[in-house]
Amino acid sequence: MSAEHHDLVLAMTSHLPHLIAYTIVGTAEDLQEVTRSEVLKFSAGGFRDFTRIAASDPTMWRDVFLHNKEAVLELLGRFNEDVSALARAIRWGDGDKLHDFFTRTRAIRRGIVEIGQDSAAPDFGRAHAPLPLAPLPRPYAADSE
Repeated sequence: MSAEHHDLVLAMTSHLPHLIAYTIVGTAEDLQEVTRSEVLKFSAGGFRDFTRIAASDPTMWRDVFLHNKEAVLELLGRFNEDVSALARAIRWGDGDKLHDFFTRTRAIRRGIVEIGQDSAAPDFGRAHAPLPLAPLPRPYAADSE
């Protein structure tokens, strides 16, 4: 793959998730005077996963973001557009739009599990199921989709 393509793939699969995790945990930290005990006490699996990612080396991630800023900013812009669209769907009570989005994104997780990428084991030559050439399945989609 080209260097530019590599940068976009890594920005999506690694850099942006770290930036989002740092942001969510940072927001919780900003609210600590009001909610610190509740944030710690009621940390569910999702928030705990974010704190694990946000515990990564700050020096390394500062350098990653500064050295890959074009790809990170490109995907951060797209992410912001997607968050805005979801916010509109929530604001206007568009449950169908939310359900469709969540269904599509759930298929990504299932694809990751299907090809064996859900293991925490290092991927140094680990055998994988063949990657699908077709788009990932859309579970729960209507038969006509």
